[in-house]
Amino acid sequence: MIDDLRVLVALGLTLLLVLLRVEASRFGAAEYDEPVGGRRPSVLRRMAWYIVGIGGVLGLLLAHPTPEFSLHLQVGDPSGILLAFLLGGLGIGQAIAMAWYHYRRLRLPDVGAYPGALANEILTAFIDEAVFRGALLGYFLWATAGHPYSVGIAIVGQAVMYVLATRLGAPGRDRYMLLLAAFTGLLGGWATFVTGGIGASFLGHAVTRVAVFLTTGHAGQPPAKGTEVEDIERRRRTPDGWSAVDRSGARDR
Repeated sequence: MIDDLRVLVALGLTLLLVLLRVEASRFGAAEYDEPVGGRRPSVLRRMAWYIVGIGGVLGLLLAHPTPEFSLHLQVGDPSGILLAFLLGGLGIGQAIAMAWYHYRRLRLPDVGAYPGALANEILTAFIDEAVFRGALLGYFLWATAGHPYSVGIAIVGQAVMYVLATRLGAPGRDRYMLLLAAFTGLLGGWATFVTGGIGASFLGHAVTRVAVFLTTGHAGQPPAKGTEVEDIERRRRTPDGWSAVDRSGARDR
């Protein structure tokens, strides 16, 4: 009876963590949060989101009677490191392809953006994996136990919930990032089920997020082609071999 109550308490906490992910944009921790007008997201708000998210994951470990096995809140099978390398390699490959499609080059981010962005990519990846590929996947498996397609339903179910929670399908969001989130959810769910823990899916997810940032200069919302700062500045400059003439007729040298 007590264990059943603990399972339900952990379920409620899991749903609260899902809602926390939905509200990530309020804390400046969402994929599409970019500096506006030179202003970066509030560090204190981001810190609050990380603290609540990680605290919630710790709460799951305390509340559920068997979180390591039922909710996959463990590293998993050591052989999963090979799977992690595979997922990370796929993540790096798609990031390079994405950068080439958008810019025809690797667009390294500003040095000042590295600390905050890298911390956000890694911590968000951990919270995502613990909540969706860990706890939520575990509860989907629990709810569909006995169904012939229980595993498939659970993996697809948590992936759909993850995509919805990221809000990457909203108007104005980059559609490629929506597809990337969907594949991250599906592959991460499969990796978690196979290895019995979130270690491989977390490493693959974190590497993918960091690779996108390092190759495009954005956390997850690349602007339309030709609208980057350097593109606008290039259009403003006088073409090579030309010289500007002011109204007095004097050449601008």
